[in-house]
Amino acid sequence: MEGQPDMEPSMNDRHQKQSDVQKPSASANIEPPMNDRYQKILQGMNLPRGLAAEFIGVFTLMFITGGTVIVTGGDNLVAAALANGIVITVMIATLFHVSGAQFNPAVSIAVTLLGKQSWSRCICFILAQLAGATFAAWLLWATLLGVMDAPVVGGDTAIEHVGLTVGLFSDLDQLGIADSGWRVMVLELIAAFFLMFVIMGVIVDRRSGHDTPVLMAIPVGLIVAGDIICFGPLTGASMNPARSFGPALVLDYWHLQWAYWVGPILGAALAAWCYQAVIGRSE
Repeated sequence: MEGQPDMEPSMNDRHQKQSDVQKPSASANIEPPMNDRYQKILQGMNLPRGLAAEFIGVFTLMFITGGTVIVTGGDNLVAAALANGIVITVMIATLFHVSGAQFNPAVSIAVTLLGKQSWSRCICFILAQLAGATFAAWLLWATLLGVMDAPVVGGDTAIEHVGLTVGLFSDLDQLGIADSGWRVMVLELIAAFFLMFVIMGVIVDRRSGHDTPVLMAIPVGLIVAGDIICFGPLTGASMNPARSFGPALVLDYWHLQWAYWVGPILGAALAAWCYQAVIGRSE
């Protein structure tokens, strides 16, 4: 009727609406941020449970790896590598959903520098990790030393130890090679870089396709084992300040302890930054 607006949509309008429905929006094609998954796990974490998980994870790591050093006399590099790799793999698969399975002050600091958790939580995690390693080292000292022939370190002032992270460059010249703090620091930096780079790729980066903790854990366990085979004879292949701190506190052995903190922390932080800057970008 003349004078009334046409209520039927025009053919062009109908085509336009169909095109809008069928055409995906530009935002749908944008790849999600690489670390949303890991950050959500940390944000939704119950702190007391997370602290318990970090304590148990590092306690297990220290007790089994330190125990392996004692029962093998510290001479079986393959056994040490397998023990570390297996424990890390199993504990990540078991506790990833509880705390993010950091188990390492260097990893906790790197994750915090990425902005995925607060510094207060990072400090709490580190304290739990140090407590777990120390308690495990004390139990090894109380139950096995004096009963088994544990490895020794220290040359003239030999000390039976419960899994100290020592090697060619940090054994108080026991093997006739001068100790070197900067070599220990650099080698531990490199070993921790490899470890954190793998963690970034298979755990933090959601684009990896590893959607279950078991699949995430296996590459991490393998790089830990590989690091120990390569770096173990040289530095003890700590990669983990808590792993070095526990037996050092129990035995009051602080030789080059600083290198086992500075190296792994710098290496993990550098790996996180490199991955984020070079590989972590969505194109």
